Amino acid sequence: MWMYLGLLAALFLGLHNLCKKHAVQGNEVFPVLLGTITSGFLLLLPFFIGSLYFPEYTKQIGFHITKIPWKTHGFIFIKSMIMTASWVLAYQALKHLPITIVTPIRSAGPFFTFIGAILIYQEKPNFLQWIGFFLIIFSVMLYSRIGKKEGIHFKSNKWIYAIIAATFLGASSGLYDKFLIQNVALNPQTLQFWFCWYTILILLVVLSVLWFPNSEKRKKFKWRWTILAVGVLLQTADYFYFKALQDPDALIMLLSAIKRSQILIAVLIGGFVFKEKNKRKKLVPLLGIMIGVFLILYSNT
Repeated sequence: MWMYLGLLAALFLGLHNLCKKHAVQGNEVFPVLLGTITSGFLLLLPFFIGSLYFPEYTKQIGFHITKIPWKTHGFIFIKSMIMTASWVLAYQALKHLPITIVTPIRSAGPFFTFIGAILIYQEKPNFLQWIGFFLIIFSVMLYSRIGKKEGIHFKSNKWIYAIIAATFLGASSGLYDKFLIQNVALNPQTLQFWFCWYTILILLVVLSVLWFPNSEKRKKFKWRWTILAVGVLLQTADYFYFKALQDPDALIMLLSAIKRSQILIAVLIGGFVFKEKNKRKKLVPLLGIMIGVFLILYSNT
């Protein structure tokens, strides 16, 4: 069951990536990011209020946000810091790079998660899983060659390093999620609500230094409906992902890889929506990534 929940998360993440590209294109990154997290927070806010005044009903429908100790708040705040740094880097990179380059690099995230799952959680991969992960990495390297034809040189382009750093931080957060869900025993909606709240606070501090004082940057900001859509789609994807993690049999390294199937939407649909170059050539490494994901998915069947 947890694998199917992972595929649902991948579906909503793929749609989230398309909306995110539209939201940041030619726009100010920081207020867009704040807007997306705020929209996700507002989506969850009725459940928080309902949990305070109608606890039995929210428990009945499965969306009760539980009271947690301050120590647990500290754990969630750490996740917020990690993901804020990851998102700031990723949004800046997405603003300057094609989505068909950014998304496959992000697909290397399962490799970092894979290593962490072995070292931290002692998850044991088999032969096919090893092949699957290295096939994903090799396919990402093929994307670097295609990127050069679009004027994107991987060694000298700072946005490439930004998206790689964002990918590493995102993978670290994924490993941390398993600790929060299984060890700290947080339910998905509780984790999502407080995570959004602390992320908003962190972003307000960042914007108060880098964006609010600059009138020229404020004028460049453009409100788009996709800003709201990004937040809603992300929280929906995270809900299915965290529900999958609640299963004690769920392997974080496999779940992380399953989520990479989102690139089908980003590359096949996003490439046409944003009219990006070399779409056919990008299908070759895309196929490699999908084969890698397939090997991981079916290695234990």
